[in-house]
Parts: sequence; structure tokens; C-alpha cells
Amino acid sequence: MRHTTRSWWGWGNVEDAVVGAERAALSRRVAQLLPDADLTVHSAPPVESFEVGASRVQAPPALASIVSEDVRDRLAHSHGQAFRDVVRALLGKLPHVPDLVVRPTSEAEVIHVLDWCSDAHIAVVPFGGGSSVVGGVEPRVGGDYSGVVSLDLTAMDRVLEVDHTSRAALVQAGVLGPHLEEQLRPRGYTLRFFPQSFEFSSLGGWLATRAGGHFATLLTHIDDLTESLRVVTPAGVIESRRLPASGAGPSPDRMFLGSEGSLGVITQAWVRLQDRPRRRAGASVAFADHDAGVRAVRALSQSGLHPSNCRLLDPMEAFLNADSPTAVLLLGFESADHPVTTWMERALELCRDHGGTLPEPPRYTDTADRAARSGAADSWRSSFLRMPYQRDALAAQGMIVETFETACTWDRFDSLRAAVNDAAQDAMRQAGATGVVTCRFTHVYPDGPAPYFGIYATGVWGRTVEQWDEIKAAVSEALIACGGTITHHHAVGRDHRPWYDQQRPELFAAALQAGKAALDPAGILNPGAVIDPLRTA
Repeated sequence: MRHTTRSWWGWGNVEDAVVGAERAALSRRVAQLLPDADLTVHSAPPVESFEVGASRVQAPPALASIVSEDVRDRLAHSHGQAFRDVVRALLGKLPHVPDLVVRPTSEAEVIHVLDWCSDAHIAVVPFGGGSSVVGGVEPRVGGDYSGVVSLDLTAMDRVLEVDHTSRAALVQAGVLGPHLEEQLRPRGYTLRFFPQSFEFSSLGGWLATRAGGHFATLLTHIDDLTESLRVVTPAGVIESRRLPASGAGPSPDRMFLGSEGSLGVITQAWVRLQDRPRRRAGASVAFADHDAGVRAVRALSQSGLHPSNCRLLDPMEAFLNADSPTAVLLLGFESADHPVTTWMERALELCRDHGGTLPEPPRYTDTADRAARSGAADSWRSSFLRMPYQRDALAAQGMIVETFETACTWDRFDSLRAAVNDAAQDAMRQAGATGVVTCRFTHVYPDGPAPYFGIYATGVWGRTVEQWDEIKAAVSEALIACGGTITHHHAVGRDHRPWYDQQRPELFAAALQAGKAALDPAGILNPGAVIDPLRTA
């Protein structure tokens, strides 16, 4: 196993950063697309250059063994992995640094931490892999807190029990994606949940943010794989009953899924497992007309075929990341039980009915260790895995490279896409940037798609965060105005709060705030994310 070092300022591992020939090739592609871009490379400042003050709080002696005051550790827990996080780190501007990083190894220690912080009025920001792109783990808490603790759950990382009869597992919330799969693989199981952040995100993070996985239909969100939760709140511990389904009133699990640590700290969960798939089919379908591709995907989503991959890339996205001159649909099926040839054949019939063509025949495999991907799909996968690293490289070269996603009903997609594109282009002009907007579908449902947009624009070094903030605000307003959601799977955090507050009903917000007051009377849990503490006169 090779040795790797997590980057304190950017995505992933230091050893996997974009350098050398890869960086040169990336710069050439950007220069061809945006010839006015200034691609001067800027390096991250040394940790020692940050002025990080001493901790304002001191943990009780009983917690001393799990507490860190190390400056590098605190800086690494001061931000997530959004474009604006990375650029601020590169500029040496990380104003919100936790006083302490606390790594509990047991639920009892989590309880002790929450008791101490409630009594001392210390804000607590739960932290898993730190891959938030919406300010969800940034200790930007406001208020009159005496300090801020980053509660890192990653030491709680074991599969505690496997129920083979029900095909479920009890798992501690701090486990990162790869380690979870390593523990399940010898038993023949998989959670089959692979977000782009898989390598650097945790089960608890997925649950707390209602994360979306890689697969396009059916079990798209972590909600679908959750059997029960155990949550530590300042008011006590809540554990829901293990059930395949229930009609007994509002679900306690639903209260905590997506709560982003503002109501309690998820310590463990029973999750639904699957047998590891081995029969797979994959194909790439080209569409000269992107709108025809959209209609084909709608037909697929409403056909009952339930493809595992149904990722439509618009022409610009396909050009940049799949080496395709046209819009392309990456289509896939898989099963642990039965051949999927018939499903693929019918899906390709539907694509041909809408003008789709196959540059090469579909591929099939019958082994758990091999994927069935076409040339375009291979290009896409390579780009997909490198995207966050490439984003960091371009961010360090003064580019604005960021994404945002939504979901809408099929009848609204055309108008939403047009409004988002217009808003982005207008905002880029006003911000003094020149760029392109891309779009792909990450997930599809019978009643609508989840469009995922990308912005690639020239920026002015030292101002790219402000430029992006202007663009982000404009496209977010367009999403809400056109009936979309502010996020399909990236959560709310602090960055999406203005638009989440518009999206949710006011009475629901009041009910949620009252629930927080009952569970978190001192208002210490992740203040500013999702819901504010109830203020009393």
C-alpha cells in the first residue's frame, strides 16, 4: 500500500495533485477554450504563515487524549472543499479556525463532549471526511460562543455487526468510503454507494447531508439505504427501530437525515447491503441533437428499466471530459443475480428511437472485478476521478472552476436550463469573467432529472472568490425562480442557506427550529447550517 498525505488546503492526497505533464496538458486545453485566461500558477502558502491564535477553550482532563490543538490540524478542519474554500486557503485567508479538534473513539466520549460544550457554550461542528462544498463544516458560527470545537468522527470507523439474513450492517458513522467497502467485501457485500467524494467522505457525512451516490436510478440517495439511526443529542440519545418500512407517523430517521449535525451527532447506523454485482453492460450513445438526448433519457427514466448509469453529457461537457464531438449518453446496467443483456438491448432501442447512435457496440462482463465501459465511458471515468484535483490546479491558476446541481420536473427542464445559462453568462460579464457553462444529468427519475452544471471561466487572481460568489448567487436565484431545488445532493450548509430559506415553507422552518430547541437547548450544534438556534427574548 502506497503512503499518502492528505492535503490540508485542497482536495485529496498531496501525491495525487495535478503536476508536470498533466498540468501542462490541462493548461493547453484551457488556453484553447479560453485564450484570454491568465494561467500563472500560484502555490499554497506554508502553514506557518497563517496567524492562528491560541485556543480560547480548554477541554476537561478526561478528554485530553482525544483533543488536538495542532495548527495544521485546526486549519485542515477550518473549511470544506468548495472552490471558494480552496482559493481562500491559497490566498492565506482562512478566518474561521476551530479552537480544538476533538476525535472521540466511542459514543460515551461524544456524549461527554456535548455535555461539556453545552455547559461552556462552545459551538460544535461535526466533521467526517471534510468534503463539504457548501460551508457545512466551516466553523463560521457567529453568536457569542466561547469557542468552537470541530468534532471529527473518523476514529469511529468499524462495521460492528452484519445481519446476513436481513442483509444489513451496523456501522459506525466515522468510517470513510474505502474502509467501509474493505470491511464488507470479504463478506460478499457492498453498500453500493459511491459519491464522487467516496474516498474522502464518511458514512455519517452521507447521512447528515442526504448525499447522492453514483447510480442514476432507484437507490440514488443514502436515505434509500438507511434502515435505522442512532443519534447523540445534547438532550439525550435517540435510536430508531430497525424496520424495512413503516407507516407509523413521521419517521425519526427522516428528521436527522439531512440535518447536517444541527440536531444531533449520528454515531452509527444500520444500513441496507447488497450482493456485489458481477453482470454488467455498458454503452455510449451519441446524440447530434442534445434535446433529442434529453427526450431519450426521459423515455428511459419512465420505462421501468432502471439503468445503473444514465449520464447525459451536453456537447461542451462531452468535449471537455469524454473526448466526444457530440452530446453523449453513458448508459449502464448491472446485477448480482441475472444477465442484463435484455435490459440494455431495450434501452438502446429507446435511444435509437430518439436519434441516438452507437460509435461502438455495447460491452458486457460477467465478473465482479471488471466494469463494462466503452471508450467514451472510460474517458469520462478518468476525468470524473481527476476533476477535483484538476479544479484545484486551475483554481491555483486564477480560473473559476466550480459546479452546482439541482433537480426539477421534466416539464420545467428546458426553461430552467435556459434561465441558468443566461444568468451565468450575465453574471460572468458583470464579474469581468469570460467562460462556458456545461450541463450533465447525474440522476434521473420518472418525473424529472438532476442537472449538474459546471462553470469554467477566466478570473482575476485575488478576486476569483468574489467573482464566483456573484455567479453563484445569480444561478441560485435562477434555480429557485424556475422551480428547481437549491441542491439535489450537495446539502445546505451555510452557503445555500439564503436559497434553502426561500425553498422551505415558513411553518416547516418554525417546526424544525422548535425541534432543535428540544434536542439542542444550548444551541451549540453546527450553528448557521440548515437552521438557526431558537432565539428567546
